[in-house]
Amino acid sequence: MADTTLNKNEVEIQKVAGPWKEAWRGFRKSKVAVIGMGIVTFFILLAIFGPLFTPEGINEQKMDTHRFLPPSSEHWMGTDDFGRDIFSRVVYGARISLWVGFLAVVASVVVGSFLGILAGYYGRWVDTIISRIFDIMLAFPSILLAIAVVSVLGPSLRNALIAIAIINVPNFGRLIRSKVLSIKEDEYIMSAKAIGMKDNRILFSHILPNSMAPVIVQGTLAIATAIIEAAALGFLGLGASAPTPEWGKMLADSRAYLTNAPWTMIFPGAAIMLTVLGFNLMGDGLRDALDPRMKS
Repeated sequence: MADTTLNKNEVEIQKVAGPWKEAWRGFRKSKVAVIGMGIVTFFILLAIFGPLFTPEGINEQKMDTHRFLPPSSEHWMGTDDFGRDIFSRVVYGARISLWVGFLAVVASVVVGSFLGILAGYYGRWVDTIISRIFDIMLAFPSILLAIAVVSVLGPSLRNALIAIAIINVPNFGRLIRSKVLSIKEDEYIMSAKAIGMKDNRILFSHILPNSMAPVIVQGTLAIATAIIEAAALGFLGLGASAPTPEWGKMLADSRAYLTNAPWTMIFPGAAIMLTVLGFNLMGDGLRDALDPRMKS
């Protein structure tokens, strides 16, 4: 009698609908990555829906009666030197930090990928010029380069976002360039050239989609770095200006009260730490799921 039961390998083959589904299955197997995704999801939901549950406005001041109140049932994270509710400001600060992180990384991915594709595909003098620009930018510590850019453009949250995007361009450009150098020699790319397919179609229909896996991993980790850099610029007075509830700016405004009102620094600092931790854990999980060398 014929055995109608599928063996284990056949069942596994049926379950895999494509490389992205397989990567998702690998990602879910990592408990650390799932925890990271949970942290990130929590802060995203907090940024979207948190303001619906905040007890007060972010700039509502009550200096006469609510100045430096410790955490309580009325003010979960206490109040600051102006009597403002810290929980409300931390929640709104999540919007700002995530917005800066996402937009800065998206901008750097777009510009860096475009330059990296050009350098890797065309080579010669194009590669030399673009690669030397990347080398010059990477020769400077990223935070110092960001400070220099903001100093030229002027202190503001928008200019801080631009500076963070600029300093991350070389990282994505070099990553894409290395992938393009390996992919452009594959047989299917050579076949596309042989049948007369135009370069722009080869680049954006074949090479770019097959180069995105490491970019997704690097982008997730770069969001964490961007949030730290935005907080650092805000702490130095080069990012968001008062009374914007940006986490780095909140730390800078509260450092004088560390001894008598430590909660004014603890909660914004904890928000930065947890958000960055979540993106780093999720990025590590994506790397393990998307890197073929990590699979058994």
